[in-house]
Amino acid sequence: MRRILLATDGSDSSLNGAKFLAHLPHDETIELTVVSVLFVPGQDKSNLVGDWIATCLEQERTTAKETYAAIEAIFTGADVRLKSIIRKGRPAETIVSISKEIHAEMVVIGATGHSAVTRMLLGSTSDYVATHAPCSVLVVRSTGGLRGKHPLRVAIGYEPSGPAQAAVEEFAEFQWGAQTDVQVVTVNPLYNEREEQRRAEAADLAAEQLLQCAERSTGRVIKNDHVGEGLVKFAEVNDIDLMVVGETPRTRLSRILMGSMTRFVLRHAPCSVWITRNRMIHGFHDKHEITASESASSDS
Repeated sequence: MRRILLATDGSDSSLNGAKFLAHLPHDETIELTVVSVLFVPGQDKSNLVGDWIATCLEQERTTAKETYAAIEAIFTGADVRLKSIIRKGRPAETIVSISKEIHAEMVVIGATGHSAVTRMLLGSTSDYVATHAPCSVLVVRSTGGLRGKHPLRVAIGYEPSGPAQAAVEEFAEFQWGAQTDVQVVTVNPLYNEREEQRRAEAADLAAEQLLQCAERSTGRVIKNDHVGEGLVKFAEVNDIDLMVVGETPRTRLSRILMGSMTRFVLRHAPCSVWITRNRMIHGFHDKHEITASESASSDS
């Protein structure tokens, strides 16, 4: 993964994304585009004083430049090529538009709030970008692992499907090292021993694929009627820092609706959420078929 868009508004929440990326070991140069959108609420209304709007926009521009300087400092010595884009517009739509312009492979954006209520509401910009971006999206929340209080703890939501396998492969593009704890978690909503065994074997196989980039990778099976709820509870109980979920790339018309499981995890998980869309694997279902009823259950 080379082209990453980092959206920032100068807040601590958005800077967490830069700090997270700075700690990811990688084998190739990352082209990091730092995007700041200048927006004054109500600026399109004619009753606002022009000088006041100009002053606010100039303050926003100054903040954007200061934030970019802070991000440059964070990446000092890293194999990263930095570029700044400052543009006027509505933040969510502008970020998605720029992600298409630069052919970004990932958009990184901060989430606001840590309480159950604020997680459920999620920042409107984060929600829009996560739903509409044509590439993978990482919504960053500050957790103990990101603050260096303990080694990073990662959970990858998994089932025998193309998007889930693609998530594993995209995750493996980074070298996570010997300290990162990675659990490939599959949820069995059917309470069927045979199905549980099949899913356990698939999770273990996926975990084995990650051993070269993350030495502490294991498979786990949990039971829950709702896949998204099961993953969120797992994240809460195990103090997870990053949840990775795969999603099928969508057409321009259907992208307005995100999979219900993905949306549930994004809004309710107490940790950062990485929605992978880039590496769909054709023919994966031929080896690991799941029935239509199981697919419907996993997206409920």
